[in-house]
Amino acid sequence: MDLLYQRGRASAADIRAAMPDPPSYSAVRAMLRILEAKGHVRHHVDGPRYLYVPTLPRESAKRSALRHLVQTFFEGSAAQAISALLDAPSTNLSDADLDRLATFIERARKEGA
Repeated sequence: MDLLYQRGRASAADIRAAMPDPPSYSAVRAMLRILEAKGHVRHHVDGPRYLYVPTLPRESAKRSALRHLVQTFFEGSAAQAISALLDAPSTNLSDADLDRLATFIERARKEGA
């Protein structure tokens, strides 16, 4: 999906060529068919090729994926998800990052979220 968002549209061969350690061509095609069946991409016929495009803007897809992740792994709790991110040893937040998070938390308090 990231490659499709970067390029706007791409064939299975284009996607495979851009991958660092690509699976087989048929595996890429199979994944694109699955993504299309789920409504994440659609295709247009361009001569003998199918060109795939994302169906949602990247921001909408990110929000949807994050909601699904929080629901699946954190019992729907944003607080649990955020705690897991903050507790991860690899999380290196700068002072600016922490200030930004504090601003979001304060805004959520004011809005009653």
